[in-house]
Amino acid sequence: MAVPVVTDRLAARVLCVDPDHRVLLVHWRDPVDGSLLWEPPGGRVEPGEDPAATASRELAEETGIVGARLVPTPVPVRRDYLWCGKRYQTLELFFVAFVDDPDRVQAPELSARESEILMERRWWHWTDLLATPERVEPPEIRAVLRALAPEGPWLTATPEPVVADR
Repeated sequence: MAVPVVTDRLAARVLCVDPDHRVLLVHWRDPVDGSLLWEPPGGRVEPGEDPAATASRELAEETGIVGARLVPTPVPVRRDYLWCGKRYQTLELFFVAFVDDPDRVQAPELSARESEILMERRWWHWTDLLATPERVEPPEIRAVLRALAPEGPWLTATPEPVVADR
């Protein structure tokens, strides 16, 4: 049986960074095959919705963080991954947001489906994030961090290519 391919889904994601240069990721369990995935909060851009608004909305819904300083210029990333029995070959707009107090959050507003498949949220020190054997999406997350927040400590590591052209 062929795996359905989704190609027309625009999404927005947020690399949320705290003062210690930790990055917030959410840990999902695929309800179809049970695979696990760490990725920045985010989701589908609704028709007529501004991608920056999507990024802020998804950050609040999935993590409870509101009022983060979102940098309005995204970096486009082409992604190709399997999820929920489908293959996604899409463009996602990655934003960076800065939070002053990572422990000051509200309760997330998860949908029933998200509540079933969200395993946890974690602040990752950026070096741990790059060294983990766990699945992190997008694989070129270091290049995305460099493009969005070039003043961060990840600038000293060896570069990874793969940020998509606009």
